[in-house]
Amino acid sequence: MNVVFFLVSLGCYFGSVCCHLVSLIKQRAWSRWGNRLALAGFVTHTIALLIRLLQSGHIPIANLHESLSFFGWAIILFYLILESKYEISSLGAFILPLALVFVSYASLVPKEIQPLVPALRSVWLGIHSTACFGGYATFAFAFVAGIMYLIQDNQLRSKKMGLFYYRLPSLEVLDDLIHRSLLFGFPLLTIGIITGSLWANSAWGSYWSWDPKETWALITWFVYAALVHARFTVGWRGRRAAYLAIIGFCFVLFTFLGVNLLLKGLHSYA
Repeated sequence: MNVVFFLVSLGCYFGSVCCHLVSLIKQRAWSRWGNRLALAGFVTHTIALLIRLLQSGHIPIANLHESLSFFGWAIILFYLILESKYEISSLGAFILPLALVFVSYASLVPKEIQPLVPALRSVWLGIHSTACFGGYATFAFAFVAGIMYLIQDNQLRSKKMGLFYYRLPSLEVLDDLIHRSLLFGFPLLTIGIITGSLWANSAWGSYWSWDPKETWALITWFVYAALVHARFTVGWRGRRAAYLAIIGFCFVLFTFLGVNLLLKGLHSYA
C-alpha cells in the first residue's frame, strides 16, 4: 500500500512542476494549482512514509529508495513552509523539479523492505539521518536561490530585462533566502555529524574511522563552515555567496549519492 501512495505523490509532484513551469513562463495564476498539487503530493507521500514505517518498524531512511524518497519529501516540506512565509511564486519552478528528480529516482530503484543490519538497529538512525537530511534539504534551497540570484543579477548587469526579471524576486530577497537557509542548515549538518560520530562509536567502537562517507561529510561541513564564516566576518554576500551555495550543494550531492554508490565503505548501499 505504501507504494500506491508513493506513486500517487509522484504524479502530484509531476503535475505541480508542470504548473509552476507554466506559471514561470506564461501566467502566475498557475502557481496556485502547482502549490495545491504539491500539498496533495506531500500528504500522500507522508502517508506512504508512515505506512512504510509501520511495516518496517523503523524510520524509512535505511536504503537507497527510502533515502531518496525521504530527501524529496524533506525538500517539499521546507518548500511548503517557505512558500507560506515568503510567497515567492517562482520558487516552485526551481526547487520542485529538484525534489521531483529525487522522488523519480526513488521510484526506479528496488522498493522492497529489507531487515536492518545490526549496526542500523539503533535510535541514532532516526536522529542522525533526519538531522543530515534536514540540513541537505535546506542547502537545496540555498542552491536554487543561488541560481535564481545569478539569473536575476545577470539580467540587471546586462540591462536586458527578460521574462525572468518580472518573475523572479529581488536580489535582496534571494540573498536573504540563501542566508536563512545556511543559518538553519549548517547547525543541522553539525548535529548530524556529531550524532553520526556517537552512533559509530556505539556500533563499531570508534568515533571516527575515516570512512569515505565520514570524510566527505566532513569536507562538506568545512565548505559550509567557510561560507558561514565568510558571510559573518568578511561580509560575503551577493554573487560570491550564490556561487558558494551552488558549489556547496554539489558537495552535498556527492556526499549523499556519489560516495554511497561509487566508493566502498561502511555506508555503502546494499
